[in-house]
Amino acid sequence: MGALAKTDALDARMLAAFARVLHQHPERERFVKPLADAELQQLQALVLRRRQLVQMLTAERQRLRLAHAAARPSIGRVIEFLKQELGDSEAEVATHVQWHHAQLAQALASVPGIGAASVAVLLAELPELGKLDRRRIAALVGVAPLNRDSGQMRGQRSIWGGRADVRRTLYMATLVAVRHNPALKACYERLLAAGKRKKVALVACMRKLLTMLNAIAKHGSTWQPAMHTA
Repeated sequence: MGALAKTDALDARMLAAFARVLHQHPERERFVKPLADAELQQLQALVLRRRQLVQMLTAERQRLRLAHAAARPSIGRVIEFLKQELGDSEAEVATHVQWHHAQLAQALASVPGIGAASVAVLLAELPELGKLDRRRIAALVGVAPLNRDSGQMRGQRSIWGGRADVRRTLYMATLVAVRHNPALKACYERLLAAGKRKKVALVACMRKLLTMLNAIAKHGSTWQPAMHTA
């Protein structure tokens, strides 16, 4: 028992030391996610359930294309059921957002390219929005360019890590925004004209869109084209 107690004490000291180092780390927001309160936990659960329904609906639609004629009626019934469930799920998410985040949701949705589903994901999965500077929020989401250098070798900068669900949502929103958001459309076209690959240009626009959303959340403002066109 004495040896076990010593081991437990050593483990506790190691954990305490790790916690101190992590707390002092300049980018600790990347590694520590704030504990969600009951209201945020509810929104996160609703957003997760919506995502699951979308994935199931996508899978059934893919099965329908490949299925034998004998199986298609069953798959069709499942698809109709999932569409109804998805509609109900989206209504639940919208009600929660309206009750608890109406002002911020309206401000975020004022940005061309950002729809209700994107707003819900941002509120649920990125509660730090508006509370960090643009570099830290970009690193937290995983859209900040990180190097792959080793010694004297210099690798291509890329994005990785961060919160994948938020990054996927931001990517889909950017695809819309580079067509309909004047600031991001101009940025995207300028990067392409400069010889950047489409993927690189899109990632740069993702960061710019996140910066816009972060500023809006921080200042409680709405989309102002003159402020964000640069």
